Amino acid sequence: MKINTIQKLAWVYAVMFGLLGSLSYIPFINDENGVTLGIFSLQWYDNVLHYASGLWAAIAAWRSFKDSAFYFKLFGIIYGLDGVMGFFLGQGYLDAGIFLKGVTDLDWSFKFFANIPHIAIGGIAVIIGFVLSKRFAQDG
Repeated sequence: MKINTIQKLAWVYAVMFGLLGSLSYIPFINDENGVTLGIFSLQWYDNVLHYASGLWAAIAAWRSFKDSAFYFKLFGIIYGLDGVMGFFLGQGYLDAGIFLKGVTDLDWSFKFFANIPHIAIGGIAVIIGFVLSKRFAQDG
């Protein structure tokens, strides 16, 4: 079975999210208070969400070009909007923060560094799903 570029990128996302889910278990990346990279505290449910995102990417990559393109489209929108919401409101919806804590007044620099990964990863996924998948459709 030939694997195309979009499926390869889905495998990259699968590995990336496996690593992201494992961040809080790497001692030198976390301080004594469990703060990852000195910016945020990852909870068990954050790890579950990262692992689930990676599993979804792996299943899509394994199945087909079409499933991989769909993954990038839907995942990119969901993940990117969570980051935008977190940036402007202090909480996102993927971890239910906006529902449990409501709008949270946080320092702008914290909101930027805590949410830019979601915005970037989601934005790149949207570009892969909506733009690159059309370019590489003949591969699938």
